[in-house]
Amino acid sequence: MSVTSPLHLAVALEGTGWHPAAWREPGARPGDLLTAGYWADLAREAERGLLDFVTIEDSLGLQSSRPLEPDQRTDQVRGRLDAVLIAARVAPLTSGIGLVPTVVTTHTEPFHASKAIATLDYVATGRAGVRVQVTARPYEAALFGRRAVPPAAVLADRSAPAARAFLDGLLAEAADYVEVLRRLWDSWEDGAEIRDAATGRFIDRDKLHYIDFAGDYFAVRGPSITPRPPQGQPVVAALAHGPAAYRLAAGSADVAFVTPRDAADARAITAQLSREQEAAGRAGPLHVLADLVVFLDRTAAAAAARQARLDEQAGAAYRSDAAVFAGTPGDLADLLLDWQASGLSGFRLRPGTIPGDLRQVTGSLVPELQRRGAFRRGYEAATLRGLLGLPRPASRYAGAAASTREVPS
Repeated sequence: MSVTSPLHLAVALEGTGWHPAAWREPGARPGDLLTAGYWADLAREAERGLLDFVTIEDSLGLQSSRPLEPDQRTDQVRGRLDAVLIAARVAPLTSGIGLVPTVVTTHTEPFHASKAIATLDYVATGRAGVRVQVTARPYEAALFGRRAVPPAAVLADRSAPAARAFLDGLLAEAADYVEVLRRLWDSWEDGAEIRDAATGRFIDRDKLHYIDFAGDYFAVRGPSITPRPPQGQPVVAALAHGPAAYRLAAGSADVAFVTPRDAADARAITAQLSREQEAAGRAGPLHVLADLVVFLDRTAAAAAARQARLDEQAGAAYRSDAAVFAGTPGDLADLLLDWQASGLSGFRLRPGTIPGDLRQVTGSLVPELQRRGAFRRGYEAATLRGLLGLPRPASRYAGAAASTREVPS
């Protein structure tokens, strides 16, 4: 079977895997979770599979099996390293794969994040992205003490007006956050650094610009202190489950992660995102990648049995916001190509166990997709934007009249 448009394929890295009992698998490395080598090994394995990028999960509170409250469990992985710092450490050890750490917008400042992701783009020589994420968890807000968050009981029913209004506000704030990121990345034009020792000029101050952003959630003057990233704009991604999140992804992101249950659902979601993109007045490309949790083995029975064994160890059947697939790499390839016809650009796979299911993706699924003409056989671009077929944008301030106010050098 061949397809006209090759798939984009990413992997979401989360601890020892997305199943809560994955850390107890014989091949797991829970003792290495807080080491740089562990994450470097995972990124290099994904790169061996020629994947477009990896995302790295993060949060501002301890992981929990409950959506809004801590669970006090000690039989599951708790604690993590900072995703942006992991990516910065891994970047020099990889050469082709994109690195997309998670940044939680709710309790952080966009100026700091813009500088961190721009720096990552330099360290990764143009392979950086950022996945923006919001949080409504009251216990995370309490760690900062800077904003009021409704109690978990109020937020539990997301259809209730108070909960919906609060969550919609978080997503609107995230949209402003991304706008500030993008303006700060543009605040240094290309070529602003002269670095001419003979004339004593290091920068062209006419190519540095105030962004003067004033919105409902942020007021940022700028400019950035980090010169324009190699990609101009690192890739922005967002996970979208419903209408307000679709607006965020369609209006602000380059890549949307979605969670369809079947091909028909995928078709409806991609159509909704297209409508939201049109309403936002965005003409540029938006890649839509479906998330799938995967348990892969030589036979479908073996994959299902392994998932069942993990469920027994966890004390409950595994549930996810994304569809869960247990089967062979060949069966998964069939599903991916079937769903792709619904308008998806590709998929972000969440390995049920790491490194086991990650290796099944790189060592078995990728060759099967290559055999079908559905996936690359080598990296065709040196930047993440290039791998995704996204153009390098010009700075929005390029050619603008120099500010009459002095911009610090």
